[in-house]
Amino acid sequence: MEQSLVYPEQTKPQDMALYARALLLGDRLTADRSSHREVITSAPFCFREGRGYVVIFRYGALVLVALSQTEEEAVLARYAQGPVIEEERIELSIKPDQDEGIADNGRLQMKALTPAHVLTLADILAKSIALARYEREIAAVFDKIEPAASTLAVSGRIPSARKALLTLIGTALLAQHRVSGRIAFAEKPDILWDHPELERFYARLEDEYEIVERGTLLNGKVNVIASAAQTFADMMDTARSVRLEVLIVLLFVAEIIMGALELLR
Repeated sequence: MEQSLVYPEQTKPQDMALYARALLLGDRLTADRSSHREVITSAPFCFREGRGYVVIFRYGALVLVALSQTEEEAVLARYAQGPVIEEERIELSIKPDQDEGIADNGRLQMKALTPAHVLTLADILAKSIALARYEREIAAVFDKIEPAASTLAVSGRIPSARKALLTLIGTALLAQHRVSGRIAFAEKPDILWDHPELERFYARLEDEYEIVERGTLLNGKVNVIASAAQTFADMMDTARSVRLEVLIVLLFVAEIIMGALELLR
């Protein structure tokens, strides 16, 4: 049987606030599963911490739900090896008699804080912060491509920095792999198979954070970057081939001239 935290308004302490906090700590995050007793799921790895929950995703996201500040600091001390890359925080409101979703005051209303609710919420928050990171990185790549494209449009010259273009291609391919492979933004969490009643809750969160739209747009940008970088690389290869052919022709001409001079002598 699932354990849940339900705080009716008449019994909930006035100074108590529940939060869900998502942090992106790196490209990959692993946990020592043997050190936790109250394990909820293994993929993603979810366990109880005090009266709240901790959810760890392999692609580097850590989601803390209903933890006190002291508990949050203890968890971060175990898993944060460097600076936080991205972070998102939302206040939770447990109201069993109201619809679930983002209220006008910005709080997330939930009927109960069950493990199923936590895993559903954590999936959305983790995807959101991961997408935020790659959106920022892809925007930086676009900033690098724009000057090269402007130079080509104005002067007809292509950039000569082949290594920089190959770096752009690698960045685009890596981002595409992470977004489509690791994050799998278009896939629903496995918990919904066992709890189809949370489909509506998940759909509202997915729509609120625009997960599918952002992932689709990001994939489109990645494809544009890969195409542009590949075009520049092909143009550079063509230019190099033309220079090589000209050099060969010049060598033949020089050899003919040298042969003619020998005959005249």
